[in-house]
Amino acid sequence: MSEVLSRIDDIRTQIDQLRNGRTPSVLGTAAAASAGSGSSATSASAFADALAGTSGAGATGATGAAGGLATTPSVAAVKGSVATGSGAAGDDVVSGAKKYLGVPYVFGGESASGMDCSGLVQTVFKELGVSMPRVVPDQARMGAEVPSLAEAKPGDLLVAKGEGHIVIYLGDGKVLHAPRPGKDVQIVDNWYKDSDLSTIRRIVPATGTAAASAAAGASVAGASATSLASLASSLGVTGAGAAGGSGSTDLMTAALQRLMSGGAP
Repeated sequence: MSEVLSRIDDIRTQIDQLRNGRTPSVLGTAAAASAGSGSSATSASAFADALAGTSGAGATGATGAAGGLATTPSVAAVKGSVATGSGAAGDDVVSGAKKYLGVPYVFGGESASGMDCSGLVQTVFKELGVSMPRVVPDQARMGAEVPSLAEAKPGDLLVAKGEGHIVIYLGDGKVLHAPRPGKDVQIVDNWYKDSDLSTIRRIVPATGTAAASAAAGASVAGASATSLASLASSLGVTGAGAAGGSGSTDLMTAALQRLMSGGAP
């Protein structure tokens, strides 16, 4: 059993060889012992799939939360990537911005007594722990670029051509912004088209990274458990208790031990 466990890490690095039909050295003995059985190769491939799924659980969390855009663990906003370090998400940006509804437009302002469009953006992100530049042209360089309005998510920033105005996208065709002197911070229908925009920026993930990671991990773990159970059955290992314990780790160990001993049916 200890020998089996010591080889698991080696097997992880050779999964691609298993899937491509080649027999890595770490499984050479088991493959030779079962050379006459077509089910051995199938079992090895199944084990590779199951093991890969188990080791990869949660790997897609951050990427999924960012909508496929590049990410960085930075807390401050950065150029070219979605910043995940603060733990804030797009919905938090929307909630934070709504607190300033009704605040009068004041050029250069960045407080509840008055603010302009970029002052609003900077203040909202600052309260979420995310450092942002002060003026629109600099804010327009932060985060990752979203290709089009069709892919925009709540909390993204829409920057008008000329980079003289910036608004916060709320979803459902709505935006929140500080318009101009004489107006207050307000929610209106988005009047911009893609052709009107200089850029769309995602500063923080569209959804919470923790929730996305947990969901992705649960999904992959469930698929892995199913694969392991199927593999164990094909090798004659019935139930997690066959490995002397409970859970998918014991089932994996029992299945691997059977495979390496050349016991595939």
